[in-house]
Amino acid sequence: MGADTQAVAKLPALGDTRQPTVTDQIFDLLYERVVNLTLPPGAKLSEAEVAAQMGVSRQPVRDAFYRLSQLGFIQIRPQRATIITPISEEAVLQAYFIRRSLEESCMRVAAEKLTEAQLDALDQLIDRQEAAITAGQRAEFHALDDQFHRDICTYAGLGFVWALVKDNKGHMDRARYLSLSYGASTAWQEHRQMLAALRARDPIAAAATIHQHLSRIEDIIARLHKDRPEVFEE
Repeated sequence: MGADTQAVAKLPALGDTRQPTVTDQIFDLLYERVVNLTLPPGAKLSEAEVAAQMGVSRQPVRDAFYRLSQLGFIQIRPQRATIITPISEEAVLQAYFIRRSLEESCMRVAAEKLTEAQLDALDQLIDRQEAAITAGQRAEFHALDDQFHRDICTYAGLGFVWALVKDNKGHMDRARYLSLSYGASTAWQEHRQMLAALRARDPIAAAATIHQHLSRIEDIIARLHKDRPEVFEE
């Protein structure tokens, strides 16, 4: 037993040194384009064309397609074109439930743990969001929005929470991205309210602000059904 313990003790400590694989890179690119609707519902994807355009073999593309299909973003049809799936309202609401439950808990912890320096960093991030709105940069705002939520989890020592949120929020993001042309300003204002609750060190208020912020997805779905009914499942 002593020899085994000693052998294990000699193993070097490893950091998070994993580099993205080719499959990871293809998946991330296609995932982003599905979420921001550069690849809209109904669009066709060709394994061969993606491989040719990206200068890779077909195997990593096939693997990335499989991962996207498991998340419900594409439908792989043997001997026929792979297509981007419509937005599923059920999938959006499931993602919302998971995200709301996790981030409400995270905000309660963050209200008690975040330092003044971390709160100031969030303040600066919100200023950058305002600048993105003014410049009409939807993709930039979306990225900064994600960073705001991720940083709160990380600062609270709950980075794993954001990892779980990220794995589950894609369907919600598709609907949210469509709403940014009219909803980004509201989201930015609600980020201000969230930060105010964190600065007040009020866990209950902090949880309430994130609940209000995320529950807006229900209004977004209702509006999109009127404005963009073609993007939803029938």
